[in-house]
Amino acid sequence: MAIEVGNKLTGKVSGITKFGAFVDLPDNKNGLVHISEVSDAYIKDIHDVLEVGQSVDVLVTNIADDGKIALSIRRLADNGDSKKDKKVPYKAAHKERSHKPRSKNSSKQGTSDFDSMMNAFLKDSDDRLSSLKRNTEGKRGGRGGRRS
Repeated sequence: MAIEVGNKLTGKVSGITKFGAFVDLPDNKNGLVHISEVSDAYIKDIHDVLEVGQSVDVLVTNIADDGKIALSIRRLADNGDSKKDKKVPYKAAHKERSHKPRSKNSSKQGTSDFDSMMNAFLKDSDDRLSSLKRNTEGKRGGRGGRRS
């Protein structure tokens, strides 16, 4: 059986490093499950999740030209879940987007909103910079008095 991208295989963890786990596959091949591909949750220490000799189901995600095989446990678990049970990354889940159809003037309004925000930022920035210059101008070190 040839190992191809998209294959679901069962293997045995043969080694664990700080960046992932090596898995022995059929046909005397081995691949790497990167620590980011083990679970949707953050994993600080891979030893908490996997151990040498453990049997795992993996998905082949990539086969490099040099023969290195990239594996994923996380994506295999995602494929089996229904859409509502699937975990969504924090940023994607909390990103607010309106799904209203755009009117002809909406792109112009977005530009004017950006321009007004940029102008407010520049004004605030200039005010802070002038205040900073005023407060530090007389405090320069060196011999002599104030410089003008």
